[in-house]
Amino acid sequence: MKIITTPDPRLRQKSTKVGVIDDEIKKIIDDMRKLSLDWEKEHPYELSAAMAAPQMGVNKRIIIVRDDMEDKENNNFTALINPEVIKTEGKIKTDYEGCLSVPFYYGLVPRPTKAKIKAKLEDGTEVRIKVEQDLARVLLHEIDHLDGILFIDHIKDEPKAFYKMNDKGDLDPVDYDQEIKDNKELFPDE
Repeated sequence: MKIITTPDPRLRQKSTKVGVIDDEIKKIIDDMRKLSLDWEKEHPYELSAAMAAPQMGVNKRIIIVRDDMEDKENNNFTALINPEVIKTEGKIKTDYEGCLSVPFYYGLVPRPTKAKIKAKLEDGTEVRIKVEQDLARVLLHEIDHLDGILFIDHIKDEPKAFYKMNDKGDLDPVDYDQEIKDNKELFPDE
């Protein structure tokens, strides 16, 4: 298994709900954790905060979220199965987002600062969680993946909100329209 990148059409498919959390689902979750950490090793300036199953070509409603996004040494992830946004609230805050499936590109994405999410844990326990700020952003980003939405979809009309990581790990602004022309393989829908 590998992390797939745009324009792979599987990233644009709506994922199906998980019925039973069986050995197959647990293997998918283990593979996601491994792929996420392997990706991180190859990207020294970036942290793999979370991942959705569609990012490895599995269109199931599963995401994993790093337990501590401040500590790159903490390799623990929590799996959320069939996550669903119950409610968003708070101010809309615009902040940087990147994605394992849109390599080296970042964008200033507007998202609500608070969200209520319901999901199942890996052991089948149903949970309802309230999240704020960065964790809300991460979960909303990953749940978007389950519906075939990428972060770049939120900034298409904001050309000044688009950045590319250089070889020093810094983000440089780029001309979105020019990137589309130069990278048809990344942005085939444009």
